[in-house]
Amino acid sequence: MAKTIGAVIFPGFELLDLFGPLEMFGMLEDAPGIRMVAATAEPVTSRQGPASVVDATFADGAAFDLLLVPGGPGTRPGVEDATLIGWLGEASDASSLVTTVCTGSALLARTGRLDGKAATSNKAAFAWVTEQGPLVHWKPEARWVEDGKFLTSSGVSAGMDMALAAIQRLYGAAEAERIATRTEYDWKRDPSWDPFARVHGLV
Repeated sequence: MAKTIGAVIFPGFELLDLFGPLEMFGMLEDAPGIRMVAATAEPVTSRQGPASVVDATFADGAAFDLLLVPGGPGTRPGVEDATLIGWLGEASDASSLVTTVCTGSALLARTGRLDGKAATSNKAAFAWVTEQGPLVHWKPEARWVEDGKFLTSSGVSAGMDMALAAIQRLYGAAEAERIATRTEYDWKRDPSWDPFARVHGLV
């Protein structure tokens, strides 16, 4: 069960990467406590412009039942942010389940926690992402990938498919199906479904 969800945010995060999965998790019958976590307490501006409030800072701790790392153009400077990468490594170690959406996997890769693990990412940015973790077993054709406690998804909307897969893993198939129906979402249940890998010439 996921009683606490920590969603790390940084300037330039992608809105749907963050709020798509959180919509799914928030629909759970036993809804978890969701906290937006950032380096400082100031609101954090997304790629699209709207800012998100911050519930906790890195100094407040790093242990969650589920950690969510979105992507977005902010991951480009983010991979060089020692404070962000350092906290993310600690949070990954302390959290029971670690999830990334889109280029959020580049941030996690820079911590070294994905070394030797299978993972995927946004297909349009795949070449750049894979440079951030040369020891990661990157999967160019996957909607999402599960390897132990790590779940990584392809770009943007794929985060919702991954979130439902995480819900199925933690709460069972019936609860995941209920949430997909409740949100009127066409859940891609097959993690290997990935037409965008071909679009971007990865397969």
